[in-house]
Amino acid sequence: MANPKILFVDDDNFLRKVYEAELKDRNFEVILASDGEEGLEKAQLEDPDLIILDMIMPKKSGFEVLTELQRNPKTRNIPVIILSNLGQEDDKKRGIDLGAVDYLIKDNISLGILVDKINQYLNSRTQSKQAKINSLKT
Repeated sequence: MANPKILFVDDDNFLRKVYEAELKDRNFEVILASDGEEGLEKAQLEDPDLIILDMIMPKKSGFEVLTELQRNPKTRNIPVIILSNLGQEDDKKRGIDLGAVDYLIKDNISLGILVDKINQYLNSRTQSKQAKINSLKT
């Protein structure tokens, strides 16, 4: 199987480069986007297996990106992990309500934990795809 494709959407250039290098070292294919608009375009074009999304970005906020991803049949089933500095409970609730599978705070997260979360959601997505395929066979 090909390496899982991760779309990393964050306007912080340094953070994008660090995560890109670390995720590539762990055998992920990484696509980068530097703002919400570019993130939406790449989600459509690249069909990633998972999206890591910042909330505070130029052009479109993470909340706007999540809303548009959910409206689009092509992107609505892509798991989205929010990785943000917005740590208020109402921000977390809003992110999850808009369809994110998880909401992580940048200051509280290590790369190892993020990779564990990515694998967890990719594995559950693969299992649910397999379950759908199996149910169609019966």
